This record gives sequence, C-alpha cells and structure tokens, in this order.
Amino acid sequence: MDFALNDEQKEFKARCRKFAREVIRPAAPKHDQEESIPWEVIKEARAQGFGTLESIQRSAADPEGQFQVISAEEFHWGCAGTALAISGSGLAAAGIASSGTPEQIMRWVPECFGTAEEIKLGAYAVTEPQAGSDVKSLKTTAKRDGDEWILDGTKVFITNGGIADVHVVVATVDPTLGTRGQASFVVPKGTPGLSQGKKETKLGIRASHTAEVVLEDCRVPGDCLLGGEEKLEKKLQRGREGKKSRGADALATFEVTRPLVGASALGIAQAAYEWTLEYLDGQSYEGVPMLQAQRIQQTLADVATEIESARLLVQRAAWMGRNGMPMTGGQGSMSKLKAGDVTMWATTTLMDLVGPYAQSTECPLEKWFRDAKIYQLFEGTAEIQRMVISRMQAREYAERLGYAAEVAAEAQKKEPVAA
Repeated sequence: MDFALNDEQKEFKARCRKFAREVIRPAAPKHDQEESIPWEVIKEARAQGFGTLESIQRSAADPEGQFQVISAEEFHWGCAGTALAISGSGLAAAGIASSGTPEQIMRWVPECFGTAEEIKLGAYAVTEPQAGSDVKSLKTTAKRDGDEWILDGTKVFITNGGIADVHVVVATVDPTLGTRGQASFVVPKGTPGLSQGKKETKLGIRASHTAEVVLEDCRVPGDCLLGGEEKLEKKLQRGREGKKSRGADALATFEVTRPLVGASALGIAQAAYEWTLEYLDGQSYEGVPMLQAQRIQQTLADVATEIESARLLVQRAAWMGRNGMPMTGGQGSMSKLKAGDVTMWATTTLMDLVGPYAQSTECPLEKWFRDAKIYQLFEGTAEIQRMVISRMQAREYAERLGYAAEVAAEAQKKEPVAA
C-alpha cells in the first residue's frame, strides 16, 4: 500500500497548479461577475493539453487512477466555475463511453472536445424539473418512428446545455420499467427540435454555462441510440422479465465520475484553507499572533484533518474505479458525500475565523463559499448519497451473511459422523 504520488503524478500536479495560478485565477473574477464563459481560458487549456481527449486517454492509462482527480482539485483551486467550463464536456464523453458501441465512441467522443483551434463542447442531459436525483422519474420520452427516434421533454440545470456540439440525452423508452426502460441518445448541435431554454443565474460556479435543454419533436437517426437497437431490446426484455440489469446508463455514468466531483470540491476547500493561513499570518489579537491562538489553531487543525480525510476517500475511490474493483460498499458515493460536506463546512468555518471581512466581495472566501454549495447538490444530493451508501452497505452485509452461511453449511457437510 503506497499513499505517495509518483514522480509523474507530482510533475502533473505542479503543472496543473501553475496553470490554475497563472491562467485560471487572473481571469476568474471577471467571468464570475459577468457570468460569462471563459473561452480564452478554455482555449489556453486545450493548447497546454488540458481538457482534451488526449489528456483523458493519458489519465486512463494511469494505473493508480489519480491524474483526473489531481487536475480536478488543482483547477478548482483556481476557480470552480472555470474548471467546470474546461472539464464539463467530460461527463458527456463518459456517458458515450459507458453506453456506446466502439463505433459510436470513436465518432462522438472527439466531438465533445474539438481542438485548441476549434473548441467543441459536450453536455450530459439528465436532470428534469421533477426528477433531479430521482433518475427513475424522468419524463423525457423517446419514441421510435421508423428508422428515427423522436425525443420530447425538458432538461434543466445542464452544464453546456444548448450550446454544446454534442448533447447526450437520457430518455424513457418504456415508462413501466423505471430506469430499466431508459436509453441514452446523442443529439448533435443544430438538430431540429433541440433548443436552449432559460440560462440559469447561479449562486456559484458562475463561469460555467448552465441552462435548460428543450426537446420538441426532436428527431435523431437510429444510429444516435447509444449502444444500438439490439442492446436496448435485451435491456428492455430483462426489465419485463424482472431480471437484474447493471442499472441505468445515467447511474452508471455518475458512479465513475463521483470521485472527480469530490476532488473538485476539495480544490475549493484547499484554496480557502491556504488563503486563510496566509491572511491570518502576521495578524494579532490583543498582542497575541493569531496563528498562535489556541482556538484558531484547533479550528485550523480540524479543517486540515477533514480535508485530508476526504482526499483519501477520493483517492481510494479513483483507484478502485481505475482497477475495476466493484464499489459494493458505496465507496464512490462516500468520496463525493464527504468531500462536498467538508468543503461547505470548511468555507463556512474559515469565514467565521476571518470575521466581517469574509462577507465582502473583495474577500476570496465569499466566492469560495458560494461555489461550495453546489457540491452538496449536483450529481446526487448529499441526502441521496447517504441513501445510496446505506442501501449498498446493507446489501453488502446481507451478502456477507449469505456467504458465511454457505461456508458453515459446507463445513458441516465435511464434519466426520460420530460412530
């Protein structure tokens, strides 16, 4: 068991921090205030090899699975909204990769990124007005019409919604089957019936474009069904027969991305912690240096400890995902839950230490506090994460009991019969 980053990972971490410090942070205040897309930062990121298809492929080759969580934390240390603008296409790409055929993956994943010269974006459209964390309640429908599919519905709070070159839309094919009756579709930019609805004005992550996606009699060719007709028919048949399936496409996608969300949250917490240390250094209260005051020391120690413990959960979940280890105990959800809660608590606690200045828009803590809240909400609220973890823990416990009973029964069979 080795908790240390290797030399390649350390070098990558340093490059990410340099980019966050020199490129992301200087541009962040303007885009946060204007709620504008930081195209110049995205362009520079692509030029330096960040947020590209090649960078994702390189990350996938990391046997420890740490490259993506490293970049997520460091870029969010720079600015959460800007970091999401750089990496937001990755969720759509993950949806395509988890559900698509090899041919679909080769065709559509590159369209989620483009190049430094021609930036392209992807959007993953799941959330609906009455179906946020409750994926089984999606109302957006997909109906087959000859060789085409007709999509109807409205998606809300979609990153890159309406402006993306590739929308991955999760829709219901058979509403009687819940998540087993759902499928994912690629909807290219410019498809008739696809439009952007309301652009959201948000508390935080304001440099990331978030909007409604409206689908009205939106027709897509049959080959835009991710996974193809045969895979969908088998999934629907299993659902009708009551057989277990591997779960909804949306849930499968979220499971592999939750450690990244956790790492993103920790970038905000780490930024707030480092800034507070620097701000308090050299200040005194009643003649006592503030960093030597016992109450402040204990609070800072608690913040540092919580950040480190959450980071270990994130790193473990990322390692498990990369090495194909089933997260049967809810380890992916644990990492996202802990990191989101720690970040919200840490920014609030640090604002209390700093005092009235922390509520000023001139104070960086004010922005980090605003950015933090979303990490308890999107990709499954903290409450949903707790439900997922509890259910997975209970299932794992039941399986352990069943296994123990089987072992005991086998041992009893082998015991010699007394004469």
